Amino acid sequence: MSVLNVKNLSHGFGDRAIFNDVSFRLLKGEHVGLIGANGEGKSTFMNIITGKLEPDAGKVEWSKKVRVGYLDQHTALERGLSIRDVLKSAFQYLFDLEAQMNGLYEKMAEVSPEELEKLLEEVGTLQDLLTNNDFYVIDAKVEEIARGLGLEDIGLDRDVQDLSGGQRTKVLLAKLLLEKPEILLLDEPTNYLDEQHIEWLRRYLQEYENAFILISHDLPFLNSVINLIYHMENQELNRYVGDYDDFMKVYEMKKQQLEAAYKKQQQEMADLKDFVARNKARVSTRNMAMSRQKKLDKMEVIELAQERPKPEFNFKGARTSSKLIFETSDLVIGYEEPLSKPLNLKMERGQKIALVGANGIGKTTLLKSILGEIKPISGSVEKGDYQHIGYFEQEIKTANYNTCIEEVWNEFSHFTQYEIRAALAKCGLTTKHIESKVEVLSGGEKAKVRLCKLINNETNILVLDEPTNHLDVDAKDELKRALKEYKGSILIICHEPEFYQDVVTDVWNCESWTTKLF
Repeated sequence: MSVLNVKNLSHGFGDRAIFNDVSFRLLKGEHVGLIGANGEGKSTFMNIITGKLEPDAGKVEWSKKVRVGYLDQHTALERGLSIRDVLKSAFQYLFDLEAQMNGLYEKMAEVSPEELEKLLEEVGTLQDLLTNNDFYVIDAKVEEIARGLGLEDIGLDRDVQDLSGGQRTKVLLAKLLLEKPEILLLDEPTNYLDEQHIEWLRRYLQEYENAFILISHDLPFLNSVINLIYHMENQELNRYVGDYDDFMKVYEMKKQQLEAAYKKQQQEMADLKDFVARNKARVSTRNMAMSRQKKLDKMEVIELAQERPKPEFNFKGARTSSKLIFETSDLVIGYEEPLSKPLNLKMERGQKIALVGANGIGKTTLLKSILGEIKPISGSVEKGDYQHIGYFEQEIKTANYNTCIEEVWNEFSHFTQYEIRAALAKCGLTTKHIESKVEVLSGGEKAKVRLCKLINNETNILVLDEPTNHLDVDAKDELKRALKEYKGSILIICHEPEFYQDVVTDVWNCESWTTKLF
């Protein structure tokens, strides 16, 4: 049974088309991976099917009374609510049913016997609904999901406004899973989860009996939970049965077949044109030439999809730094409260270090304390000499209405416009993206603009906070290659072992020094 039908959908931003007459259907219980390069329209598609965005043309039809759950990382969490309050709000519809049932009980005291019979029937129906939807074991269910995503470690009575970005996403995801909708819509759910909780979510989705649509650039995760692929490319949306590996085999085969047919047709057209050109003037062969011309005119010309530019990241090296990168002496990091025990850490030139561990334990705070962006609670950081640091922040939350050209030009005013365009194109952005405002770009395209600025500055130390979030497969592979070849030192926070294991020389597990795990 189809729970979602999308028919003849077209949409674009300005003169940039995203979809052209695409159709999509989701059947009960299907586990769909929605894939495509950065900027192909995956998040736009999610916004259209959830009604947050009105398409230019086409229809979105949900089956009646279907409950849809969407992981939107921009949802506001109200100050004064604890994590437990937010999670229990997943069952608001059941609390409403309970209130309705209690209202019926109150009415019973003042009604006739006939009406009482009706009210008892209604109460029985509501009671069954509450029982069948596990209303009386809500607390146990909340604790089970909270444990799986590591929220018990943070403390369920903690105010949601005090949480880090990763912790906040965990709360939203836990609430969504507790709602157990008929359809789950997940847009990069692993971006802010650490390894152990990604593993828990993997098992949860593998056993999930309802349908879901998942956007994820974490291929091992995607591959392990889906049974269908919808691929977005060149304004089209195509369906493939199986996982990502199955899709790649069929996709490559189709691509090769199309290229072979294109070459064959191009040769045939060239031969026909040549014959027409040589024979149209001669009376004896004019009819044959006209016949060939008609054949040419009727031909449905095969067109190859325009290749998306592949990103190319080459970091510019600065002069060599001193041997010492940094050394901390009894450093205690945090804001109002300490996030760490006293730390005595040392990093030397040439080391490439990954900081790993659960979200919210202070990895980003440590980076900012070392960089001098925030003051430590106590202790000190000594930094070496001749340091040229390139810093990639995890998220830039402020709205940015510069065009991509303006954004890069502001930092590299000595570049010509041609050099700015070339630098952005090297990062895998098309002309349309380059001329767009940063604000309308996808998360992956925004990350590429920031990487463009990073690789064009001379550095000998890179400090990278979750650089792979939002990046598509090609960009991630290219960034990994560039970091392996980088001659300087690297300090990186990353939740994807597949990405950092071949890059780094050392892994520091921050859970060994945090005060935030109980």
